[in-house]
Formats: sequence, structure tokens, C-alpha cells
Amino acid sequence: MRVDASLSTDMETVRSRAQSLEALGYDGLVTTEIDHDPFLPLTLAADATRETELRTGIAVAFARSPMTLANMGHDLNAFSKGRFTLGLGSQIKPHITKRFSMPWSAPAARMHELVQALHAIWDNWYEGVPLDFRGRFYEHSLMTPGFMPKNTQFGRPRVVLAAVGPKMNETAAAIADGVIVHPFNTEKYLRQVILPSIETTLEAHGRQRREFEIAYPPMIVTGETEEAFDKAKADMRRRISFYGSTPAYKGVLDIEGWGDLQPELNLLSKNGRWDAMANLIDDSMLAAFAVVGEPDQIVPQLKARYGELVDRMKVNLDDLADKRRSDMVAQLKAA
Repeated sequence: MRVDASLSTDMETVRSRAQSLEALGYDGLVTTEIDHDPFLPLTLAADATRETELRTGIAVAFARSPMTLANMGHDLNAFSKGRFTLGLGSQIKPHITKRFSMPWSAPAARMHELVQALHAIWDNWYEGVPLDFRGRFYEHSLMTPGFMPKNTQFGRPRVVLAAVGPKMNETAAAIADGVIVHPFNTEKYLRQVILPSIETTLEAHGRQRREFEIAYPPMIVTGETEEAFDKAKADMRRRISFYGSTPAYKGVLDIEGWGDLQPELNLLSKNGRWDAMANLIDDSMLAAFAVVGEPDQIVPQLKARYGELVDRMKVNLDDLADKRRSDMVAQLKAA
């Protein structure tokens, strides 16, 4: 099992945090595109660390062109000496069209073509294949020698895709190096929906499961004190209710028998009733979506639920003491 941690996007502290996380034994450091660029902090982290993998988890794919992503992916992978993985996600239509002012259409098909375009660009840079990619959404047919990177000794970065629904999971299994499973999941949904979809697609494309990475950021509720534990529970109820309000995630609720809750959560969210939403997440829902327990109970639960299902987990344990965190990471890596 590979174990990752979230890397702050605060440019003032990212170097020290990256070094601390590497010392604690984490395999990978992951940035997320929320309120800051996800790539710039990884540049500092690459310089501050020596072995830890560096990953975007995720960068918004449709906010950028394939050429932009190809350049950024190449530069980070070359600078980190082959430690970078480009994790991409589609986001949702309102953010792409209204926040980024970029086109939106058929997200799974567009993502498939975007990764194909990345491969075509990198084939040109690393293998000398003429660049002549002409697709439905993207066209790349011009590359003069002066615009080709010269520091190609570390090769192309790996590409993994974040996925929620079956179509994007199938896209990842068809063309990417791995998938980042959305945290709003249950063990039942993983076993019955996501993994069968991935395995079927891999087989259809002649790919081996061992060559495809499944990463999962499980939701965890724990704390060193009763006060911290209670706060973590309350925070997680709010997070689960927020995810559950999203129509695209209704399928996860359906499989657990909670599908009728989704429109109720959605209506409350539109009226800004966040506390009322959280109050609808009872203990059984909390336990289904999150690993809940005292610190010494977390790793055994993670192993029991997901140990045979996924290849790596992003495990955020920032509220625990460093020694406990280091021990938990080591135990999980031994899974």
C-alpha cells in the first residue's frame, strides 16, 4: 500500500511541510486545485524533498489546454527527476463555463481525447513522432524544434484521472495510468460498481490490473481527545451532507438505500441551511462513508475495508501527534 498526504498550497510553508511529511514516511504529496494553483507548490516540494512522489490530486483538466498540461507535466517530472504524477479531474459544468470561461461538453469523451492529446504531444517530445493530433475537441499539429523540451531523460509523467460515475471510471481504465476514486464512496459502492467497471474496461482494452493504479482518499474521523473526536464527527457530517446534496453523487446514496435523502439535501443546500443538512447524517451514514474510531482503531479499519481494493490511500492525520502519525503510516504501508 502506498500512503499519501495532502500538501499545503501555502507557498510560505510548503517546503517545510513537504520535508516533514517525507520524514514521517509518506510515499506521496498531493496538491488539490481549490483556492490556489496546484502546480506551483509542487515545484518547491520537488526541490525540498528527495524521494517522495509528487502528485496533483487534482488539477482541473478542462481549465487548460492539453499543450499547457503537457508542458507543466513535463517540467515538474523533469525537475523532480521522475517523481511527478499528473492527476486530472473534470470539475462540473458551472465551474468550467462560469469560473474558468472554458468550453464544456461530454466530459468523459472530452477527457479521453485530452489524454490522447497529451500522449501525442509527449510522443513527439520523447520519441520523435510527428505531431498531428486532430480530434473532436482538440487539435495539435504544430511543433517546431525550438518549442520542444530538451531535458527528456526522465520521460513522460504518469496520468491518473479522478472519477465519480461509471463513464469516467471507464475512461480512466481505458487510457490513463490510474484512477483517483472520489472520497464520497462506501465499501459497497466500490465493490459493486466502481471496481467491476474498471476491471471490465481494463480487460476489454487488453490491460492488466497490476499496471493500473487505484488511489482512494478515505474520509477519517478520529482525535486524540474526546473534544477533538466530537469536532471531527461534526465536521464530517457537514462534509458528507455537502457531497450528498450533489445530484451526480446520488448513485452512491442509492446503493445504500439512502437515495431519497439526496433531493432533500439538495434543496437545503440551495437555501443555505448547512446545519440542517449535517443533522440528517446519522451515525449509520457516518460509519458507512467514513472510518470512525480512536487513533489506534483507524489503521485496522482502513486495512479491513480497503486493503484488498485499492493500491494507495491519501490519509490525512494532521490533528495527531507526529510519532503516532508516523507509526500509523508505517502500519498502513505494510498492508
